[in-house]
Amino acid sequence: MANLDFIYNRQSIRKFKNTSIPKEDIMELLKAATYAPSGKNQQNWHFVVLQNKEVINEMADIVTKSHERISGLAKAEKDKKMHMSFISYYTCFKNAPVVVLVYGCEYKMIEYKILKENDAPKEILDVLVSPQSGAQSIGAAVENFLLAATEMGYGSCYMTGPTHAKVEIENLIGFEKPGYELMSMIALGVAEDNQPLQPPRKALEDVTTFID
Repeated sequence: MANLDFIYNRQSIRKFKNTSIPKEDIMELLKAATYAPSGKNQQNWHFVVLQNKEVINEMADIVTKSHERISGLAKAEKDKKMHMSFISYYTCFKNAPVVVLVYGCEYKMIEYKILKENDAPKEILDVLVSPQSGAQSIGAAVENFLLAATEMGYGSCYMTGPTHAKVEIENLIGFEKPGYELMSMIALGVAEDNQPLQPPRKALEDVTTFID
């Protein structure tokens, strides 16, 4: 039976040692990411690697202010408290020596073009784009990165929450590539000792259906 421990041992790491990561290791992880499947092989990803702690901390400040601004809009106090309870999860990347920003571009669909040129109704076009194929390709690339990091002895955390401040983050980073926007980020480093236990998974029977 295959040894899949590198999958089962992966968990989201939010506390890291103050240990730098060699560039060659980062490059190996990025290479693994680019070997992920992607819709129509469009490989619609681009990775921006941050190691400057000042920039990483400034990015965390941006996310914090955005988070607080959104909380201030809450109509109910319980909603405000719930939203604010997640702030440490949205900014934990500030503890990592490396943060990889994952950008993506639009997934081009020839079938969408054909149908739209023939005045297909909006509900049909919406069905085509609902699987969000471009985002799924980005997710596959990130998962390859996370699994490779686990195999290489590193801790990582896949994050989409901070993107509520994506415009401000994009302006801070200054990365410009036509058609690309920030999709997610990955915190990467050497995990601190005594990490919390991996949360339990749903029973396989609850998430699986066989149809004969």
